Parts: sequence; structure tokens; C-alpha cells
Amino acid sequence: MNQLQIQSLFAINGCILLVFYTPGKCWQFRVISPDGSVFGSEKIFYTPQAARVAGVSWVSGGGV
Repeated sequence: MNQLQIQSLFAINGCILLVFYTPGKCWQFRVISPDGSVFGSEKIFYTPQAARVAGVSWVSGGGV
């Protein structure tokens, strides 16, 4: 079973930013759009803060 640890959830521009930890992948983020679509990348981050900054940049830059 794959375990996921959710660090934080943020509401930004109508989207939800999810920052999470997976043992094999370190910290990552995903963006959930208002219609429920999930976006993100496989890039890893070594701190939850770095993942959050990248996620905010993703949403602000129109990555969704």
C-alpha cells in the first residue's frame, strides 16, 4: 500500500494546492482545478516549503 502524508492544503485563485510527502518521491505538490482536474509534475522537493513555493508559482503562472 502506498502511503501519502498531506502537509498542507491552500486555496489559490479558485484552485486547491496540495503539498504532500511520499517516501519514494520526497515532497511534491498537485493542483486541483475548480472542475476537479488534477495537475502537477513529478519534480521532487526536499522541503514542504519548496514544494509550496513551486505550487504557488504553478498556479500564478497559469499552469492550470
